[in-house]
Amino acid sequence: MRNKLLSAPYLVWMAMFTIVPLCVVVYFAFTSSATGAFTLDNILQIATYTPIFLRSIGYAIAATLICLLLGYPVAYVIAQARPGAQRFLYMLIMLPMCMSFLLRTLAWVSLLQDTGIINNLLGHFGIGPLPLIRNAGAVVAGMVYNYLPYMIMPLYTVIMKIDHSLIEAAEDLGCNGRQVFSRVVFPLSLPGIISGITMVFVPAVSTFYISQKLGSTSTTMIGDVIESQFKAAYNPNLGAAMSLVLMVLIFLSIGIMNRFAGADEDEVITV
Repeated sequence: MRNKLLSAPYLVWMAMFTIVPLCVVVYFAFTSSATGAFTLDNILQIATYTPIFLRSIGYAIAATLICLLLGYPVAYVIAQARPGAQRFLYMLIMLPMCMSFLLRTLAWVSLLQDTGIINNLLGHFGIGPLPLIRNAGAVVAGMVYNYLPYMIMPLYTVIMKIDHSLIEAAEDLGCNGRQVFSRVVFPLSLPGIISGITMVFVPAVSTFYISQKLGSTSTTMIGDVIESQFKAAYNPNLGAAMSLVLMVLIFLSIGIMNRFAGADEDEVITV
């Protein structure tokens, strides 16, 4: 009884700021903006935005894979460092997160625009200006920069907790460095990989500010369309329907990744 009373504030908070907003989204998604009657028109209209959905998923997958390729070596190096160096390096990774998300994105605009820092530097060598902004590459780069710490943090936590006696045992049995990594370190770090992929993919697929500042009309993402439904076009019912479909897609992606994570853990234990 006491535990239930202690959890009451949390349950009230969840109801007010999670369950109630979701119910509002569902209500608007399945009602008409004109009459308020039940309708499926909002859901059916989403089919016309299928290319934008696919583009958003593609950009998010690309950003997630790049974050994994960059973040895994960084997390591994931090985990192998001395305790004092670990704290310092971890602070460097977290330091950009103390700055506003909007300011970090605007900083990339200053770097990549035609009259930006990079093109001005290249101009001294007779190069450029290069088209570094208003394209898909700039959008993915912006997502990688903003979400890379979300990949490094879970990877570092998992790798740091790997029992070094397992690595020593593999070396005693004749495994070289590559074999130790592929047979011991990498399988045991799979939970961190799955967590990092989830933490990067979910915000990347629904982002909108990055694509607005670093992209163009040809790189519009579903987050931009949803925002426009609540501002420019002002069709909150269609915007709610898009948000609901995007939320379902995200939940499905998380469920699939969690199933793979469970299968991988069972395989590691069996081996």
